[in-house]
Amino acid sequence: MIELPEAVTLAGQIQRVLTGRRIDEVEVNHTPHGMTGFHGDPAAYPALLTGRHVTRATSWGGLVEITADDQRIVLGDGATPRLYAQGEALPAKHQLRLTLDDGASLVVGVQMYGGIQVFADSQDDNPYYRVAVAAPSPLTEAFDAVYFDQLIAGPAVRTHSAKALLATEQRIPGLGNGTLQDILWNAQILPTRPVGSLSDDEVAALFDSVRGTLAAMTTDGGRDTERDLFGEPGGYAAVMGRRTLELPCPRCRGVVVKRAYLGGAVYFCPGCQR
Repeated sequence: MIELPEAVTLAGQIQRVLTGRRIDEVEVNHTPHGMTGFHGDPAAYPALLTGRHVTRATSWGGLVEITADDQRIVLGDGATPRLYAQGEALPAKHQLRLTLDDGASLVVGVQMYGGIQVFADSQDDNPYYRVAVAAPSPLTEAFDAVYFDQLIAGPAVRTHSAKALLATEQRIPGLGNGTLQDILWNAQILPTRPVGSLSDDEVAALFDSVRGTLAAMTTDGGRDTERDLFGEPGGYAAVMGRRTLELPCPRCRGVVVKRAYLGGAVYFCPGCQR
């Protein structure tokens, strides 16, 4: 799934290699996927995008936004873009294909579930998109200790677990169940730990880990469990996840465990995560 580090990486790659390219052909729903969320009528996308030029790419939380003249293309969750050179075999299944003026194709395939939105400037009313645009990124100075303290303030939030605080209700757009694992491991906090039980030092450690872990993942081009625009895995080696489940905790050599929790799996070390 695309989360903040992958969204930044993908947007940067698209900005570098596709800016100025003209969209010559558009195909939508080549392989219908019941868990793909489209904005508006996807049958209208070819008319909206054909002939437009890619002018910009950016990211908002875990969303990748591509500007094509006066239109926006927004990809989120499992809607992953991949660039194929002219003549290169395209995947058999995909939900959006943009063929460019140099013969290359930007292909978006959805795994599990994902969102593909095309809309004119300022015409998207999707609250998920609007919250992602409005919220400060943990990669910026606007996401400071004061802002983080505001996120955890209030009786209702303090009853939540650490996972619920960070990865639900879009409190921190782009921070999901994937990046959550190493953030909590670095902070030495269990996913199930109630927020209200955290000491001031633990809150400070959690804040530092949110910023530091996401920055490290982004600097390394995303996690090694996800792939970039060219199909290459990210350079950040995830410490906690399905690939490391059978390995000892690199900090305390304890046994890493997996549990189903809040609609997804959590990986943690009960020996050094409090």
